[in-house]
Amino acid sequence: MALVEITPQEYDVEIDIVYATDRNFTGAPIYARPACYLHADAAKCLKKASAMARRQGVTLRILDAFRPQEAQRALWNHSPNPDFVANPDFGSPHGRGVAIDLTLIDQNGKELDMGAGFDEMHDRSYHGSDLISKTAEANRFLLLGIMVSAGFEYYDHEWWHYQLPNAAAKYPVMSDSALAKPMMATSKPA
Repeated sequence: MALVEITPQEYDVEIDIVYATDRNFTGAPIYARPACYLHADAAKCLKKASAMARRQGVTLRILDAFRPQEAQRALWNHSPNPDFVANPDFGSPHGRGVAIDLTLIDQNGKELDMGAGFDEMHDRSYHGSDLISKTAEANRFLLLGIMVSAGFEYYDHEWWHYQLPNAAAKYPVMSDSALAKPMMATSKPA
């Protein structure tokens, strides 16, 4: 298993795992424990991205990373919208540990305006949306430039989602049981 824990100290990021709270589109916590893991390959790219963000005077705030297969199924069962939620029957880059949801914060810890909220299932969330302000568009371009330069690719429907290329071909889907300390309330193999 190649998942590594992402910590604020080691990766120079802020972590706010939204699915461990009720501040997500389901209105209820999905994870019993807020934790942030990535495959070692993605973690290496994250370190590059974090350093680039700092050089631009901003910090990465991670909202989700590795998502156990059980969590993906819970999200899909709540909102089976394939534009915004990966069908767990096919696997998700999050479930492979190579996707990350994030935003940018300024030196005061305030999130930059991205024109749409995290997990907002609307056309405003699309990269290239013309429904957002110039400021939000510039902030998205900054995040996009950082993440793509660090080795990630973007998903065109979600300004916050980045993943390693060819995820399905290179990385297996993992369940909560892949972790030494589970994130879910109950661990069942997917």
